Amino acid sequence: MKFIPNLITSLRIIGAIGLIFTEQLSPLFFVIYTLAGLSDALDGWIARSTHTTSKAGAVLDSIADLLFYAVMVLKIFPTLWEVLPRVIWFGVLFVLLLRIVSYLVAGIKFRKFAALHTYMNKVTGMLVFLIPYMILLPVGTAYCWFSCGVGILASVEELLIHILRKEYSGEVKTIGMIRKV
Repeated sequence: MKFIPNLITSLRIIGAIGLIFTEQLSPLFFVIYTLAGLSDALDGWIARSTHTTSKAGAVLDSIADLLFYAVMVLKIFPTLWEVLPRVIWFGVLFVLLLRIVSYLVAGIKFRKFAALHTYMNKVTGMLVFLIPYMILLPVGTAYCWFSCGVGILASVEELLIHILRKEYSGEVKTIGMIRKV
């Protein structure tokens, strides 16, 4: 039973690679994309529920996430570039810069790479995941603006958590938990 979460995570890696070879926003793309997204939610939940979490599983999950989102960017970026106003890219760049600063602060302060799984980061991840489904709808641009705004808030929260914490704790889910953990 303890290998099942890592197996599910491995399926996300295979799905991400499969997305490279599918036509952008085709029915097959959405089937693979949806299954890969579901695997991201299931692997951690199953690992926590069955008490089979591990450092190796966490690293594999991070690799799968990175690969999945890198492939998504490569596959979806051309459409996003085509349909979104150029000014939104300044917001996206701001999110990326905040993330880099947050990782640098954590790296210097805690001597480790520290990406927190805060509630806001989870909401941001869900919103970003839904972009391919939303982008071609009439509300696609507004949805992307909203997602970018939430991403900025999540990035600021994570940066503040790293700045305000005296010691690293991956258990911090919101800035309101700083004194509790």
